[in-house]
Amino acid sequence: MAREKQQEAEAEGTPERSYREQLDFLNPIAQPLASRKLTRKLYKCIRKAAKHKQIRRGVKEVQKFINKGEKGITVLAGDTLPIDVYCHIPIMCEDRSLPYAYVPSKSDLGAAAGSKRPTCVIMIKPHEEYQETYDECLEEVGALPLPL
Repeated sequence: MAREKQQEAEAEGTPERSYREQLDFLNPIAQPLASRKLTRKLYKCIRKAAKHKQIRRGVKEVQKFINKGEKGITVLAGDTLPIDVYCHIPIMCEDRSLPYAYVPSKSDLGAAAGSKRPTCVIMIKPHEEYQETYDECLEEVGALPLPL
């Protein structure tokens, strides 16, 4: 029954679950989690960055550019399973003092990047075209408390 509703929602192109419902599917390491408002701002910033081709998408690509020393905001999906796929990314970000945050849905994260496929990690690079939005997100993500 629930699967049928989800398929109908996908067919209509509407979001399948609200922010509150998405929180039920979070994995245990999804800290710091972005608030509903910050999540919307991050998606907006990702859409702008995708227009200017200023995003890195996927675990391998993000990992490679973190190792190369690239700066940006790392956004991780909180509903990715198994967590072994990307549990090393937050540690890499902390080692290099890069801000990172979790959002509840990998399908919404992929959609914000302009893809039909879900994405579990995205890095937003700074660019002068959307600098104000980027700085706002950077400040709020930086203010989130890091897990112990």
